[in-house]
Order: sequence, then structure tokens, then C-alpha cells
Amino acid sequence: MSEQDFDRLRRAMVSNQLRPSLVTNVAVLSAMDSVARERFVGEGQGALAYRDTIVPLGVGRGLNPPIATGRLLDAADPLPGERVLLIGAATGYVAALFAALDCVVTALDEASLIDRAKAALGDAPGITLVAGELAAGVPAGAPYDIVYIDGAIDDVPLALIEQLVEDGRLVTAILERGVSRLAIGRRAGSSVGLRCFADVDTAPLPGFAAAPAFTF
Repeated sequence: MSEQDFDRLRRAMVSNQLRPSLVTNVAVLSAMDSVARERFVGEGQGALAYRDTIVPLGVGRGLNPPIATGRLLDAADPLPGERVLLIGAATGYVAALFAALDCVVTALDEASLIDRAKAALGDAPGITLVAGELAAGVPAGAPYDIVYIDGAIDDVPLALIEQLVEDGRLVTAILERGVSRLAIGRRAGSSVGLRCFADVDTAPLPGFAAAPAFTF
């Protein structure tokens, strides 16, 4: 496919997927219209980049559908200069979007995916890529204005909440009885009260299993 073909698909993604799905933040729409999503999928997967589906990335991971990404960014409402902790950097797509929104991004993932993100992002400014355990976050860069967990999880670890500023925003997808629900919350002391706002198919993110309930 040519560059013109991808430009056309990107415009169609914004017009036919994001806008009808209540993504209204003009800056978010502009970022998703400008960042070439096809750079962040595997070789030979370019035709899948703009479909309303999870794109497999290998190692049990996937690139989330545009609607999931757009709705989470819209809910987070990032402002220029804000500090963002991105959990699950994958191949770097969401990090590139935050950079296009003039945020300062710390993006965390396992080493093999961080290498892929480095290759896809090149020398993009405003992004620090870190390899490590997802549930631990990156305390050295805290506090953050936004924690964006890019995948569906069972539970939010306290370690990530503690890396938010007071009243900072956390966005993610919560798995409830097999359904992926997009959610947003704000830090209040040592907790974040999440509010689910849409049921959208989202790639599972490993390492966030809920602690088993106590039973007799």
C-alpha cells in the first residue's frame, strides 16, 4: 500500500470510527489523524492498522483498536506539558500520540517490546522508554499527571496509584466477567475510584491479575 492509501485510511478512521464513537477532543482527533499507525504494527500488517480490531503483536500482546485508544485519550483529556506514565508501551503508538499532544511521556514495557518501540519511534522527542515490570510502574519519574494503562486488566496496583499526583487521572480497561470496560478515575489519597464509561474490545495486558479473595 502507498503512503496516500494509508493517509486515506487514517482520515477514514477519524471520520468513520472515532467521531461516531464519541471521541470529541479536537487535539486527540488531530493527533490520531497525524500519527502513522501503520508504523507500529508488524511487517506485512499494514492493511490491518486502521481496522476496528485488535492487531496481534506477538508475545501474547496486541495493538488496541482505534476506538479504544481514542476513547481513553479523550477521557484522559491530556494537556500540553503534562507528565504521562504509559503502562504497556508495546510498539510505541500511544507514546507517539501523547508526544503529538505535547505531553512528556515515560513509556514502560518488557525489553523485547521496548526494542520494537525504539525502532518505530526513532528520535521522537518527549518520550522516555523504560524496560521493566508493568505493575511496578516507574517511580523514578513520579509523580505523573496521567497514568494510562494500555490494555484490559483485572485490578489497578497500589504502586501505580501512588505514582499519580493527587487528583491525577488514571485510564484503563477493566475486565468484568469477560467484558472489557473502559474506565477513568482520579487519585484521592491512596485510592482511585474508577468509573466505567464504555464497553470496548481491548487487548488483555498481562501481570495485573486480581489478588485471590480469601475463603475459608
